[in-house]
Amino acid sequence: MPIVKQASGHGFMTSAGDPGDARQGLHRDGTPVTDVVAPPATVWGKVSATVLAYIALTKPRVIELLLVATIPAMLLADRGSVSPLLILSTLFGGWMGAASAHTLNCVVDADIDKVMKRTARRPLARQAVPTRHALVFGLLLAAASFAWLWWRANLLSGLLVIATILFYVIVYSKILKRRTWQNVVWGGAAGCMPVLVGWAAVTGTIGWQAIVMFLIIFFWTPPHTWALAMRYKEDYRAAGVPMLPVVATEERVTRQILIYSWATVLTTLALVPAAGAIYAAVAVLAGAWFLAMAHRLYAGVRAGQEVKPLRLFIMSNNYLAAIFFGLAIDAVINLPTIASYFS
Repeated sequence: MPIVKQASGHGFMTSAGDPGDARQGLHRDGTPVTDVVAPPATVWGKVSATVLAYIALTKPRVIELLLVATIPAMLLADRGSVSPLLILSTLFGGWMGAASAHTLNCVVDADIDKVMKRTARRPLARQAVPTRHALVFGLLLAAASFAWLWWRANLLSGLLVIATILFYVIVYSKILKRRTWQNVVWGGAAGCMPVLVGWAAVTGTIGWQAIVMFLIIFFWTPPHTWALAMRYKEDYRAAGVPMLPVVATEERVTRQILIYSWATVLTTLALVPAAGAIYAAVAVLAGAWFLAMAHRLYAGVRAGQEVKPLRLFIMSNNYLAAIFFGLAIDAVINLPTIASYFS
């Protein structure tokens, strides 16, 4: 029934304006999916509405990125031999961390959510949940996430989740989002953290492969988010959020999208030596597809044509999923790494 759909991305483990925003769900025509469908006005209906409002605070759809990024990182860290119980435990702890970050972000952004059509149905914007209750809910989720990961995995994974929540809520939401068009560039770092959490849960360290996976999502987040922001730039302008499509021409926006798209694809190739033939093939073929879409958008704007940036937004989700799915398959099958052929 009700729930939120997104990315991007860019938040926790997630972007349109923030890691959490770009991965919000959209109908195929680009209109946003509403957060909650109000149930009947019975006692049970009121309870259901409250529960659904708290669920909507966590932006459950956005947390798909958590699954897309964390599992492949864990599989690669142990070449497919990681315990299924550890995977499930890490996902649960990561889910609580992501839910905390999104809830606290809703508290910070309540004022602008009321202004933007795309976010006006969020629980705090329509006062379905008291702000104080949402704040306590978010803080409890953060504490539970840290304690769970420390218990079920290790201290490093728990600390990484807490660092992510603090960065997303304070650095991104409070400082960057309303002050600079580079908000999603640096704020998107929060959406990259699941790979580090997953890798750390398995190894207790952060390997170079995890850093490369982090950078893949880091470079992917801006084009993914800006494509959506091009569609909703008037919303951002009304809310006073200086997203790039609000403060720059479409040609400059699409040029930046193209630059970051190339950075994304080139970074995926840096992971080829640690992976097998399946990932290498996916990285090349999916990368070519992604770049073709980005070039098409840029060329259309330069030619003065009417463009549909949401196509790139939707495709970018599929691209990232393909990259990490290929990585996971390689790790599970445990094919020889590309580097092994040259050693």
